[in-house]
Amino acid sequence: MPIACVATRASHGVQAPAVQVEVHLSNGLPAFSLVGLPEASVKEAKERVRSALINAGFEFPMRRITVNLAPADLPKHGGRYDLPIAIGILAASKQIPLKSVEQHEFVGELALTGHVRYCQGMLPVIVDASKQNSTLVLPVDNREDAELVGFEKVLFATHLQSLAAYLHGQSQLPSIDLNLEWLSQDKTKPLSCMSEVVGQHQAKQALEIAAAGNHNLLMLGPPGTGKTMLASRMMQLLPQLAYSEALEVAAIHSVAGHNIKPDSFYQRPFRSPHHTCSAISLVGGGAQPKPGEISLAHRGVLFLDEVAEFPRKVLDCLREPMETGEVSISRAAAKLTFASRFQLIAAMNPSPCGDSDNGRSSNEQIQRYLSKLSGPFLDRFDLTIDVPKLPLGALNNQNTQAETSATIAKRVQQARETQLARSGVLNSELTGKQLKQEAKFDDKDLIFLEQSVNQLGLSVRSYHRLQRVARTIADLQQEPNVSRSHIAQALGYRAMDRLLASLSRQ
Repeated sequence: MPIACVATRASHGVQAPAVQVEVHLSNGLPAFSLVGLPEASVKEAKERVRSALINAGFEFPMRRITVNLAPADLPKHGGRYDLPIAIGILAASKQIPLKSVEQHEFVGELALTGHVRYCQGMLPVIVDASKQNSTLVLPVDNREDAELVGFEKVLFATHLQSLAAYLHGQSQLPSIDLNLEWLSQDKTKPLSCMSEVVGQHQAKQALEIAAAGNHNLLMLGPPGTGKTMLASRMMQLLPQLAYSEALEVAAIHSVAGHNIKPDSFYQRPFRSPHHTCSAISLVGGGAQPKPGEISLAHRGVLFLDEVAEFPRKVLDCLREPMETGEVSISRAAAKLTFASRFQLIAAMNPSPCGDSDNGRSSNEQIQRYLSKLSGPFLDRFDLTIDVPKLPLGALNNQNTQAETSATIAKRVQQARETQLARSGVLNSELTGKQLKQEAKFDDKDLIFLEQSVNQLGLSVRSYHRLQRVARTIADLQQEPNVSRSHIAQALGYRAMDRLLASLSRQ
């Protein structure tokens, strides 16, 4: 019977569900029908496949061709179905052995000449194929993706003729080299260092605490005090990704159409969108839902400079992902979930004129400016700090004892290892139950903290966030128990609350 089934994989967020390409040749007027919920980009495969087969020297069957992409309720898009459709037609017309396509999966776009072209979003395909342990045939230009995963049963096709020769058993296709050693977790020498930042001791300390416990940080200060400079050095304090985490990050970037270079595979992502970005570009979405900036910053840092200039509706879209660590995008065609466990670092001026002390803005204007940040959004920040102007003479002071990023990173790494050994998660992810059982607070200190939270008018969420920050401060000092001084220091990192309280009193 002139029918063939060829396995391939679709793109569904960071998942690659299996798809069966069923090709049936029947008598009747020559026609080419493509069914199974294909979108316009898939329907165009008919012309590409026809030209590719003819130009590669194969016979295109002058019969009624029906191609079904199963399951029929899964939307298909992109040019990745060209290669499996072409292989299915060749198998159904007996130009290649039918049994040769078994235990194989084919993904790739075809040129009109029969060459196999690069496809984006192949990393989830390779990961899911490796779980099924099936032989995967990819375009040769996707070699880097396959080498990141290290799946040995990946073969690379350059042209339909060489692929047909392989399926006939006449030749072999190239695969990956399993002895590759170009991935290294050794950190490259940083281009900038924390020691280059003049002064700002409290801001540096807050940045160290944020790095150690994965806390969200908001920096308040006039223009030119070093907020952006400090945020850019945050990445040097964070440890590199583990292999499983790096692969998770690379899969999200692959789906978004961004390739991660091998030398930066283990580096945490740092995303800094402009304040004119839309909610969709920040959170993700589109007709074919793709990850936004918060998902591209997964396991890394999302830096929002001039955060008060972002539209309020855009910022409020971050509230739920910051709590859950994922974002769900619902569209008529599908509902996709992307991981978005990022660390938020934000910077802003305390006044619309830049400095609240120069008298150019009234209290009402300052309050209107700060009201662009909603209360629930500000509640998500564990630390808010002042980054003041430098005192006179600080710029010419030769401070040779300033700590380097490498020195601070060692303390951060040690504190993180302590947290993971104690609770299995970093302090920012501790639940209320874990805070009671494992954080080791004295009851009197918790009463003191509750009284302070009530005096400052903070929420219950802030009460727990302050506990997490105090626990991180104790871990950096290698203290097993949290003391009153750690809690007091955590309460000191509430600059926004103090600024709002001072404005309400005036």
